[in-house]
Amino acid sequence: MSRTLIFPVAAILVSLLALRLPGLFAPLGAWVTPLLAAVMFLMGVKLTIADFRRVARRPAPVLAGIVLHYAIMPAAAWLIARLLHLPPLLGAGLILVGSVASGTASTVMVFLARGDVALSVSIGAVSTLIGVVATPVLTRLYVSADVAVHGWAMLLGIVEVVALPVLAGVVVNRLASRLVERLSPAFPVLSMVVVLLIIGVVVASAHAAIGTVEPALLLAVALHNGIGLLGGYWGGRALGFDEAVCRTLALEVGMQNSGLAAALARSYVAPLAALPAALFSVWHNLSGSVLAAWWGRTSKSQSAD
Repeated sequence: MSRTLIFPVAAILVSLLALRLPGLFAPLGAWVTPLLAAVMFLMGVKLTIADFRRVARRPAPVLAGIVLHYAIMPAAAWLIARLLHLPPLLGAGLILVGSVASGTASTVMVFLARGDVALSVSIGAVSTLIGVVATPVLTRLYVSADVAVHGWAMLLGIVEVVALPVLAGVVVNRLASRLVERLSPAFPVLSMVVVLLIIGVVVASAHAAIGTVEPALLLAVALHNGIGLLGGYWGGRALGFDEAVCRTLALEVGMQNSGLAAALARSYVAPLAALPAALFSVWHNLSGSVLAAWWGRTSKSQSAD
């Protein structure tokens, strides 16, 4: 079985293990941020200054990713909540998921799917900056709730977890390119192991709530993520982008910063409103893993041909 096929299978097994033995992953709860930062560093090590120059010369995909992200996800959440008649608090939580920035884990999936990692990092950074204003505005528009966002705290957090580790990786690549080239075959494996640990922590922390979830909410989360993935990919196709960019747009639009959405819901709406974000954290990692595995496998097949 190829590495890209092993990943989604392992993600499902880890999720089941975390549901059965949540205490096994509890000690790792405080390490989620450093672990994610480590993954971002491994992504950055694979990048060069030329990758970011290329993105700067082609701003259209970044702009497309931002517009698709903030146009599709909040509107899709609002429509799904209405069609499935979700209770108001759960509907508000789903809309919050749709109104936050791209998820940092999407960069890992883009990497595994053989997408455009530099573009993914750029979209994630820009969507986070825009989200400082976009998240409360979109939430107010769709939920009619006054949800405050600690913009500077969110910005500093994303700089700490994404921007600085990626920049450090780029610098290491620049200063020790030969060593990076020698060790690079191990990077995807290390990235997958760390992401599996993060999935385990997320599932373990939400195991009690997951056991009481209604089928309608599960369907809502799956539909929301699926619409984002399809909208990002086919939106890119409609705009004439190549396959790598379309894959990147799919994952950047469909995967959300659900941790931020959960925190906002708990702080500014109600604890119950955080449940859609907790479920989305699990589901988008699993669906993203499966999609990345399929795309990664098809890319290898095409290159072999």
